[in-house]
Amino acid sequence: MIGWMQKHNKYLIVTIWIATIAFIGAGFVGWGSYSYGSKSGAIAQVGDVEITKAKWSLTYSNLYEQYNDMFQGKFDDEQAKKMNLQGQAFNSVATQAKLLNLANEFGILVSDEELKTKIYAIKGFQKDGVFSNEIYTQYLKSIRLKANLFEEIVRDDVKINKLFDLLNVQSLDFEQSILAASINLADKIAYRVVTSNDINISVDEKELKKYWEANQNDYFTPKRYSFDAVWTPTKDTEFTQIELDEYYKNNNFNYIDANGTQLGLEEAKESVVRDLKLDKTKKEAQRAYIDFKKNKVQKSETFTLDIGSPRFSQALWDEIATKAVGDILKPKIVEDQYVTLKLVAIEEPQVMKYEEARPKVVKKYENLQIFSQMEQIAKNTLNNIKDNNVTIISDYLTLSSPIELENLSMDESNQFLSELFKSTEAKGMITVGNKIIVYNIIDQKISDNNETNRGQIILDTMNKMKESDFQKNLLKELDNKYKIKTFVKGL
Repeated sequence: MIGWMQKHNKYLIVTIWIATIAFIGAGFVGWGSYSYGSKSGAIAQVGDVEITKAKWSLTYSNLYEQYNDMFQGKFDDEQAKKMNLQGQAFNSVATQAKLLNLANEFGILVSDEELKTKIYAIKGFQKDGVFSNEIYTQYLKSIRLKANLFEEIVRDDVKINKLFDLLNVQSLDFEQSILAASINLADKIAYRVVTSNDINISVDEKELKKYWEANQNDYFTPKRYSFDAVWTPTKDTEFTQIELDEYYKNNNFNYIDANGTQLGLEEAKESVVRDLKLDKTKKEAQRAYIDFKKNKVQKSETFTLDIGSPRFSQALWDEIATKAVGDILKPKIVEDQYVTLKLVAIEEPQVMKYEEARPKVVKKYENLQIFSQMEQIAKNTLNNIKDNNVTIISDYLTLSSPIELENLSMDESNQFLSELFKSTEAKGMITVGNKIIVYNIIDQKISDNNETNRGQIILDTMNKMKESDFQKNLLKELDNKYKIKTFVKGL
């Protein structure tokens, strides 16, 4: 699912960027990577529409929340970096900007009353089913975003919904008939699942080094940053019960569980204590920053990190990327304490030496060898599939009633069936993840499935297929019509 989202990110119009505010209902997760109310202005422009840092940051947080749900609360900044979540967020807002350009050309407007209705309908802003201005204000305060900026984001959301209502495409009867025929078609197949378990390989050191020499430009050291640091610890910061109670009272909207339910003081005590200590230590950290700039205090330590190290948040790395050697950053929260950082050296990426790159080279080389041998086994199986005694004979398979096939998971079975029914070949090979399925259709029939709701399922499915296809082609046209200008490096 994650891979699918990354591959199709550009076309997830409804599920991602129109859901910019969807995570409010589940509660805001305070990973603290961004300050939405930045005055840095536009980070890019698409056609006549500017992309603000606030909108990009809010979209990033929404995507982060979606992935965090998929990972059951175990998604972190390191995974976000590996998946280029910043790039995904930018692609989403850039796509939105293209559609806003088109909506503006069509003269689509959103009235203040429509905007109000949309915001009032957000369940995360409701108390006992009624909009609460107090919750709304607290939410904007928690993400440090001014009301007019947030409302402009919601206004754009409504405008694009109105655009798609205007461009709504419904399926035709003959299209539904074609889909019904394909859904009712049942295939019986002989198949074999080829996996890495079928392969035995050994690494030849000479061949490995030869491969590295041909591909060494693929193996670079990461960019590295060296810092002088002045730490301002919080662990010994003292507080009273009265201070704790007061802090929780003023900030309780920040403490929620995975279901969006507000936590009581005792349930959230560890987090509240941490935040209170940070709040009480903030002035001390600011004084340390000033003294360090004036050379009145010595550094606590010097250390070096690879760019993107999870020790720092992505927001901090973004700021570091704008600094030069010798610059001193204002105090940041790292590992539940404050640190003032001075950038003392930057080591640019360089080609790794063979010994340093070898673990990565071995892994890549082995994967290539394994897949090459898997393909050869699959081709040999396909050439002799009618006489092959290692194949499995399936029941009759349909798209409407998926089953878990032997040697495949349910998800892999669904992917395989989807590709099988797209194919026009009676036999062939289909790659699913790290497996190759060799198949031969040995019989076909029309399924006699007579579900009473089948007509509605076909209608809904065909409408979604046409909508998806229309949106995909529309965006291709908009890509050519509205060009992207970026004002920030790395986007």
